[in-house]
Amino acid sequence: MASLLGHYARLLSFMALSAIIALIAASPLRAAPYASIVIDARTGEVLYAENADTRLHPASLTKMMTLYIAFEEIQRGNISLDTMVTVTKQAAAQPPSRLGLRAGQKISLRNLIRAAAIKSANDAATAIGVAIAGNEADFARRMTRTAKALGMSNTTFKNANGLTADGHLSTARDMTILGRHLFYDFPQYYNLFSRRSADAGLATVNNTNRRFLDAYEGADGIKTGFTNAAGFNLTASADRGGKRLIATIFGGKSTADRNAKMMKLLDLGFGKAPRNAPVNPPDAPSYQGGEEMLVADTDLPVTADGAGKTVRASMQITTSLRPLARPGTASAPPETVVATAEAVDAMQSRIEGALAAALAPEDSLESQAAELAQAAAPAATLAVDDVELASAGTAATDAATDATTDALPDAETLAAAMEAANQSDANAVADMMAQSAPSEPEPEIIPFQVVSAAGVAVSPRPQKRNAPIYDDVAAPAATDLPAEQEVILSVSTSGDRHWGVNVGRFGSSYDAERALLRTQLVESATLNGSLRKVMPRSGGFDATFVGLSQDQADLACRRLQARAIQCFTMGP
Repeated sequence: MASLLGHYARLLSFMALSAIIALIAASPLRAAPYASIVIDARTGEVLYAENADTRLHPASLTKMMTLYIAFEEIQRGNISLDTMVTVTKQAAAQPPSRLGLRAGQKISLRNLIRAAAIKSANDAATAIGVAIAGNEADFARRMTRTAKALGMSNTTFKNANGLTADGHLSTARDMTILGRHLFYDFPQYYNLFSRRSADAGLATVNNTNRRFLDAYEGADGIKTGFTNAAGFNLTASADRGGKRLIATIFGGKSTADRNAKMMKLLDLGFGKAPRNAPVNPPDAPSYQGGEEMLVADTDLPVTADGAGKTVRASMQITTSLRPLARPGTASAPPETVVATAEAVDAMQSRIEGALAAALAPEDSLESQAAELAQAAAPAATLAVDDVELASAGTAATDAATDATTDALPDAETLAAAMEAANQSDANAVADMMAQSAPSEPEPEIIPFQVVSAAGVAVSPRPQKRNAPIYDDVAAPAATDLPAEQEVILSVSTSGDRHWGVNVGRFGSSYDAERALLRTQLVESATLNGSLRKVMPRSGGFDATFVGLSQDQADLACRRLQARAIQCFTMGP
């Protein structure tokens, strides 16, 4: 009996020792390989690096790529924030951190993005990947192709959420490159990463990075990560005094240890970064075989309203509205051109005068935008919920720009108005402008044709509202045009003036157009008579005012720089 009890005692002791060893092996306190890097986000220059190219486990930093691809699909019109995604069994079965999705449940892409970005929910990230590519394996392959296109040469993805898997590896340098692309390629969504909490449909989710965001001055993102194999990871971004840094740490020993090391890393970077450095955004990703290779048409879910269907269209403007010649003549005589330009300048001055009045400091931003829209013309109202701008200062200009753009007359009305101006009938011009406005708000209409792969023009179905998660309204699509053609935004009486002012390069022609209109609103005194142009370039779209004299261009740029608006002059 004694020997039997001794045998059981030895067995229990062995089992207890095995359990202790297993717990030690799985303990998060075990040190993971360490790596770090900090770069100047304006130029991409590396300010400090340690083991930056060592391939390690990225953990939930992976979700930055999942979100980047989701933003790409939204921008291309292949899916919308309001698309209802059906949760698969695979997504619902993911381990914590989780939003709590159930198989068969329907949830909007908007809420999945919030949960993945803020709570770092694994089930939400997997649901996003399956919704876009049809299954997680295909989505992981797309993630890897996108990484290569962004210059992340040492990264391979195996899943959408970052849970440890064989071959699922990246580097501190590659994750910093990805963070920089998120900041520059999708600025309309970037402030999502600085939210302390958000409503994700099923629950209010809290940011896993809120301790660092609250503790470090200027911090506004981006993503945390943790697994036993990876340790405590973080890709962070911060802005101080006009300097923007992005840094990544792999292998922190704890949240506190990781945050402390990140603060020291960013302090070092701010000390080394020059005060004045050129802003050179990274090039847009160049996909081998073209963007069509990224996802097949059948990969996207088809919803009842068609929001998940893929429509292949080139998002560029096909026509540039110019004043038409007098009806019945082959070409307008010189005196008609002068009268036409004067009529257009008069109309433009009235519109911009209303914009300037709308920005008067004594009025509230909301009442200014409403009064401006009513004064210009009744326009269709974009019902946007949950829109929060990155800074309150841009709210007034965005509202004024939207109201002005919606209020502009169509080409036929403009031509008729200028005809009336040639006949010195100012009252007729005002009447025609008023008649061109709709008597009541019209539903949102897609103002372009979609060209199918076979080259046949088809009438696209009305798109669902594509309001951003927290920021400005997504850019409306435009139609196909050769890249070298310039988009004319206004009429100029510049004559022989050949100087211009460039106010930046933007990711889409829509963003460039908005920037031009906002800038002209702010500096109408010197830019009112200029010609606004959007010029496609390899890295985006240049927003430029042309048709100025050298003195006008120099004065305009100095006044803009005094308002902290970046610009440079261009000569003939």
